[in-house]
Amino acid sequence: MNYIITYTVYVLIISILMGLTTWKLFKKMGYNPLLSFIPFYNYLIILKETNHSKWWAILSYLPIVGPIMMSVFHIFLMKKFGKRGALNGLLTVVLPFIFMATVNYSKDPQIETEEEENKKKETFLGSVTFAVVFATIIHAFITQPFGIPTGSMERTLLVGDFLFVNKWAYGYRMPMRPVALPFLQGTIFDTGQKGNPKDDPKSYVDAVKLPYLRLPGYDEIKRYDIVVFNYPQDSVHVAIDRKDPYVKRCVGIPGDVIEFRNGRLFVNNMPEKILGDEYQQHGYLVKTGSQLDIPQLYKTFGFLPVQENQTNEGFIYAFQGLTDQTAKEIKALPQVIEMHEMIEKKGEGAVRFKLNADKTAYTKSVDTTQSIYPINKPWNQDQYGPLRIPKKGDVVKLDQETLPTYQWIISEYEHNKLENKSGKIYVNGQETNQYTIKQNYYMMIGDNRDASLDARFFGVVPEENIVGRPMFTWMSVEGLFSDASSTYQAPGKKIRWDRMFKATNTGEANKTSYWWVAVIILVLFFGWDYFAKLFGKKKEED
Repeated sequence: MNYIITYTVYVLIISILMGLTTWKLFKKMGYNPLLSFIPFYNYLIILKETNHSKWWAILSYLPIVGPIMMSVFHIFLMKKFGKRGALNGLLTVVLPFIFMATVNYSKDPQIETEEEENKKKETFLGSVTFAVVFATIIHAFITQPFGIPTGSMERTLLVGDFLFVNKWAYGYRMPMRPVALPFLQGTIFDTGQKGNPKDDPKSYVDAVKLPYLRLPGYDEIKRYDIVVFNYPQDSVHVAIDRKDPYVKRCVGIPGDVIEFRNGRLFVNNMPEKILGDEYQQHGYLVKTGSQLDIPQLYKTFGFLPVQENQTNEGFIYAFQGLTDQTAKEIKALPQVIEMHEMIEKKGEGAVRFKLNADKTAYTKSVDTTQSIYPINKPWNQDQYGPLRIPKKGDVVKLDQETLPTYQWIISEYEHNKLENKSGKIYVNGQETNQYTIKQNYYMMIGDNRDASLDARFFGVVPEENIVGRPMFTWMSVEGLFSDASSTYQAPGKKIRWDRMFKATNTGEANKTSYWWVAVIILVLFFGWDYFAKLFGKKKEED
């Protein structure tokens, strides 16, 4: 209800501004000036008077798409009154209601008669605009492309895989920042300090915001589903739907108890189920008498991120992640002297340290992104839990011991004022020793268990951060993204044809490729005009 009320207020404000800045122009076109204040109908009149498809008016107030269409409609109206050219177009887009007001309140605005050449240009620009808007609708409201830049899900999902994500499976989440550039997630481009998104221009207007609302879905998140979600602790973007997208496996649903014992996961005290299409990986340390032929290993096993170090006794290789079968085959190599899985000891808390470089010195500080969740537990990525995943309606105990588990949930995810003063806990100003959980939470873990920034570090993922479920891989390119943690890189870029148009989340080891469906869609898309003209010509001949 809050979303609908806020959205209605947003539409009314735009409509009032539209009416105040164009009523005289509507009167000049022969309409009652009050019609300029009526949502949708005012834009329908503009489309009618400028000879464009009138049904485009339906798109006027859709989030993300609406601002684009409004700008287009405003340009159409300004051209109707002779305001053509790049400068006038720019002013109409950047300062719409100010520029339109100057035309509206000018001494005597005149309707300009369009020339035939201008009509052809309008037709072309209209076609381009519609193509952009159509693609934006697909991207924002149906399915979104998503790339895999890191190896946290290797070899289930490979670095360089590109997925299409179904936004409706778990319920469509309505956009929270309706004024935004299409196709961009959080920032427009990298400026200032390289790789630091905090100084990059945002792709959306943060001041125009709508509350969280999710429409009913036709499925629910199941244990072991691969899920795309927005990184919960993104410090750059406040808007939930603009936080960086992550993809992991949901190993625990609300109410589950998860635990890692020596790097192996247990769910509700039972060993996790390994699906047919799941390739779990773990880190291994390998000692050899001579140098390994890593490029040859790439040809055999695919890209294996590894750190190589030479010693007086030979070489030491730290493999970021190997499947059990790959580890077995590497161990059998004649150069290998010793090999063991890297498992952190029980009781060692995973608080990492990093070196922050400045011009004069190095200073140590805690890297909080690599601190285990919750921060007061002596857990690490291999010895973790047991942890019960919060469920909507749970009444949890609050004290100094449990607070680190729930403080981010209470204050950030469920938007309460949380205070911890003199050993007492206050929620929204009221002292309390318990709290009722308002939404469901999930445990998202990468299949590459020792090379994954996941819920063991940033905590449980709230339901409001869920984006959707990957449907299929539409493109896969080896070597597209470099791995800074590896001494060696993939040998060049090449398309992995065998991975294209294969479904994800099936749980099956042998997946069918649906490339032929993609070919049919592409032929229809690009050949539509040809077939329409061909059949039209035959009809004329008959």
